[in-house]
Amino acid sequence: MEMRENTLEMIRRNMRQAKKSEFYKKHYAGIEPDDIKSENDFVKLPFTEKGDLRDAYPFGLSAVPRRDVVRIHSSSGTTGTPVIIPYTKKDVADWALMFKRCYETAGVTAEDCVHITPGYGLWTAGIGFQLGAELIGAMALPMGPGNTDRQIRMMVDMKSTVLTATSSYALLLAEEIERRGLRGKISLRKALIGSERWGDKMRKRIAGELGVELYDIYGLTEIYGPGIGISCERECGMHMWTDYLYYEIINSKTGKRLKPGESGELVITTLQKEGAPLMRYRTHDLTREMAGDCPCGSEYPRIDTLIGRSDDMVKVKGAIIYPSRVDETLAAVDGVSSEYQIMIDHLNGKDILTLYFETPEGDESARKHLEKTVETAFKAKIGLTPRAKAVGMRELPRSEKKSTRIFDNRY
Repeated sequence: MEMRENTLEMIRRNMRQAKKSEFYKKHYAGIEPDDIKSENDFVKLPFTEKGDLRDAYPFGLSAVPRRDVVRIHSSSGTTGTPVIIPYTKKDVADWALMFKRCYETAGVTAEDCVHITPGYGLWTAGIGFQLGAELIGAMALPMGPGNTDRQIRMMVDMKSTVLTATSSYALLLAEEIERRGLRGKISLRKALIGSERWGDKMRKRIAGELGVELYDIYGLTEIYGPGIGISCERECGMHMWTDYLYYEIINSKTGKRLKPGESGELVITTLQKEGAPLMRYRTHDLTREMAGDCPCGSEYPRIDTLIGRSDDMVKVKGAIIYPSRVDETLAAVDGVSSEYQIMIDHLNGKDILTLYFETPEGDESARKHLEKTVETAFKAKIGLTPRAKAVGMRELPRSEKKSTRIFDNRY
């Protein structure tokens, strides 16, 4: 992303605020904001890692007095020390404004009823969707996750027009609505989907079965939460709110900046955050900067739809496997659904990768032929021959939150 002079001043201001925290006093010891006179000076600053944030638990990231903290959020991870992010009143208001922009970009208005299924509590998702909906004047329906029977009843009775969900739960709802024959009774017209990467086949299934326009919404707890970027109706990347954040795309291994169009890891620096400002935070999300102006006319620059995470990668027999590459492989095979699961085991001194995939095909010989087709496609695309196993539709588990697709049982 191009760095302008006003952006550089905002970065210096952010760094002054960040250095009020115990963490950045140590992390950037000997480096002062006024030392950052150019983009070249900025890229020499050390990155901030998630491990750093865990080590700062509980309040090492806080850059304001305790009395100025109006809310605490925490990362949704289930392992390790949690990451605690304090928010000031301004932080909450800024987040709501960004979320309002997301809804506006998606064409949501005060006439809509927003059906909110992401979780509430310490996680940022549910309450973020609610804040933005209320700010735009829409009717918020704060359902939270789970209890699919109640979700569908309220969706029908309240005439929900906008669904917010993870892609996994959106698919579960779509399948259940289709199974119950309720497609004609729902009023959904749009869906804002976030929290996990998803492939084209899943996208088409959700859009087709629910009859909605889909929008990718982006964010992470460390940087406000969801709502810091969203796709538009042109479906050519996600617009990022660059008056609130500065982003870079780097090579995950070398840390070097990449050019627009080159895929790498997204790094974010906040520009207006008070409670827990971050400098050069490595998100581990993989994407690329999209050059040029968007046909929609938005002035905000774009990153591409996420292709995965640098820490999602697994290596089997020398082959590097990302979920996104598996998505691409299966998307090219007719008769294969969007849903799959990979099991990696170590048996008799060898690594074994088993790929389960769903198919509507019921004939046994046709399934066997499809398994061979998938094995051949996987070998050609990824460089490894799996044990492909065809299963019926809805036989693989569904999730109300994020789906786990790769299980590495070797360790």
